[in-house]
Amino acid sequence: MSRKLLEFVQDITRLLAGESDEARILARGRERLAGLVAVDDWLPDAFAQPHPQYYQQYLLYADPLDRFSIVSFVWGPGQRTPVHDHLTWGLVGCLRGRERETAYERQADGSFRATDTRLLLPGQTAAVSPSIGDVHQVANDLADQPSVSIHVYGLNIGRVQRHVFDPDSGAAKSFVSGYASSVVPNLWA
Repeated sequence: MSRKLLEFVQDITRLLAGESDEARILARGRERLAGLVAVDDWLPDAFAQPHPQYYQQYLLYADPLDRFSIVSFVWGPGQRTPVHDHLTWGLVGCLRGRERETAYERQADGSFRATDTRLLLPGQTAAVSPSIGDVHQVANDLADQPSVSIHVYGLNIGRVQRHVFDPDSGAAKSFVSGYASSVVPNLWA
């Protein structure tokens, strides 16, 4: 394991210890995440393995006080999340491949409408939160190779009860995502 992830964990821990304003956390956290995903030489292969049917969410670090978590998301060719929420702030940094994020907004009739679509390329970052837009769908935009991104959330995201939505009806279904791996990387190796 590269020292890069350990240093990133330390940076985010210091940021959250000294900052409570979400807008500043998102801005400063994005800067730090951009630095982490700028060079793709640190993520162990075990945390970048696609599954033939399902996208994978590998836990890289969970703060012992549940202030934040860091995960790698791995999408095989063409895989995507359902339309979902987070119920906390989150940062996304593309490490490899190309990801397409589609933001959704609830309409007066309860349905969801896609409002914006953007591509994330390696080194680029994005943010979500209930205050700036929390409902989206993320997909691997490549048909012939996996895409990998690093996500940072304001809670231990694998333990949070969240929602997936049927965009047409607005119907919500609760879920807890959990993690695809049963181990976390040794940050001190």
